[in-house]
Amino acid sequence: MKTIATFFRLFYTAFILARHDALVPAEYAKSVPWFVRFIGWFSRLFAKRSRAKNPGERLALALESLGPAYIKFGQILATRSDMLDEEFIRGLSRLKDKVPPFSMAQAELRLQKDLGKPWQEVFKTFSEPVAAASVAQVHKAELMSGEQVAVKILRPDIHRLMANDIDVLRMVAAVAQKFVKSLDRLKPTLFVETVSRAVSLELDLRLEAAAASEIGEIATETGLFRVPALYWHLSTKNIMVMEWIDGISLSDDAVLTDPKIDRKALAVTIIQSFLASAFDYGVFHADMHEGNLIIDENGKLTLLDFGILGRLSAEEQRFHAEILYGFLERDYLRIAEVHFEAGYVPSHHTIEDFASALRAVGEPIFGKTSDQVSMAKVLLQLFEITEIFDMQMQPQLIMLQKTMMQAEGVARRLDPEFDMWEASRPIVEASLRRELGPEGRIGDFMADLRRLQKTMKAMPEAADNMAALAKAWRAGEIDLSAMPPHRPVTKPRGLLKGFAWAGAGAVLLYFGLLAAGQI
Repeated sequence: MKTIATFFRLFYTAFILARHDALVPAEYAKSVPWFVRFIGWFSRLFAKRSRAKNPGERLALALESLGPAYIKFGQILATRSDMLDEEFIRGLSRLKDKVPPFSMAQAELRLQKDLGKPWQEVFKTFSEPVAAASVAQVHKAELMSGEQVAVKILRPDIHRLMANDIDVLRMVAAVAQKFVKSLDRLKPTLFVETVSRAVSLELDLRLEAAAASEIGEIATETGLFRVPALYWHLSTKNIMVMEWIDGISLSDDAVLTDPKIDRKALAVTIIQSFLASAFDYGVFHADMHEGNLIIDENGKLTLLDFGILGRLSAEEQRFHAEILYGFLERDYLRIAEVHFEAGYVPSHHTIEDFASALRAVGEPIFGKTSDQVSMAKVLLQLFEITEIFDMQMQPQLIMLQKTMMQAEGVARRLDPEFDMWEASRPIVEASLRRELGPEGRIGDFMADLRRLQKTMKAMPEAADNMAALAKAWRAGEIDLSAMPPHRPVTKPRGLLKGFAWAGAGAVLLYFGLLAAGQI
């Protein structure tokens, strides 16, 4: 029953996309096979006459009509400059901050349910929504003690809506991956699971509060940026209360003309904040667009909205720092070696060939500033090269790269002559000195000792199990050569199932083509 309901929601999704000419946009019709072109032509018979000119904006409008999970999907898709062109990304960007708010009555009802009392007993004042996103909205309030706070409240019925929408996206991804073989390397089903995981974390504001607290500790230790203080006693699954910080959002054009803001220094701080978090602590804010960054009254960079975190293991921190440092030093052989050591590139390729391919990417951009080279285009070239060398996409690497692109884009807006490489150098060099120096070696030695200790503890039990198995075998109690009978898997050929798969594939093949980089 659930599958049937999901299937009908899929067709509704297709209709909304067709209404906005976002199923197979006319601008990309020449780039797709004839049968997909025909689907696009047919879908445009139902399209609105007053639709937007930018295909990315048309998709954004369609996703806004479809609901919160689709909006979140579009927001994450907007970070994939490795797959989509610049014009499309620009159109999708409207999803970041133009979502209609829900009513004050619903917000007040949620406060009363979660806090167990009317908001008037907790706050002196409680404002209309000051910002609204796909999952929640923010109000400004004043505590009885006089402190100004930001109150984030989840949208009503958001858990059910998100679950239904994610089911549709899973079906789309599964069908697209089945019928578009070039998607295997990009793993659309894994991409949807990334969306699902991000959504599940955002649907419990206690988890976002924990993420804010974790990033806040990094902010305190590095001194590079600031995170609003949390009010844990007022935060629940559906509500999060944080310190209110007055400042200028980096999405505001005023930040480009305010004489009190040192834009060149701020651009460097943004990149270094991200890199220090990722390479020194293994966790980073993974949604660093302009709307989530503000400059407070003292000129301090402040991070907001911690719904999406990126994480790197200790090994990944080292590998990625070495890769970036290799580009800084133009040591392409070492970059290639790191890729092979990490298992990113299959061993049937040679390190020397991969190093030569990396040189083709690195040399044309070395020493150039951000106004002379697009990091998005560089990453696109990297993805093309890694495809040649059968490199499987690593979700954590994609998130790291897309956040770096976001941060670099913000820095470039502040300072058109921003040099990404030189801004990165101090953080990367310090990280490598720590990882490859005495402190790192001692840490590796201690980790190896802990693994050895676990192995030694497990050995007696493993030996007993092997002895018991051998004894039972000698006694004829078990036959190790026995194999379970092979039963061929039969595939149902029902008409309804075949129609469902074919319809689903045609309906949202658009998403598959997007992920394949064909439109």
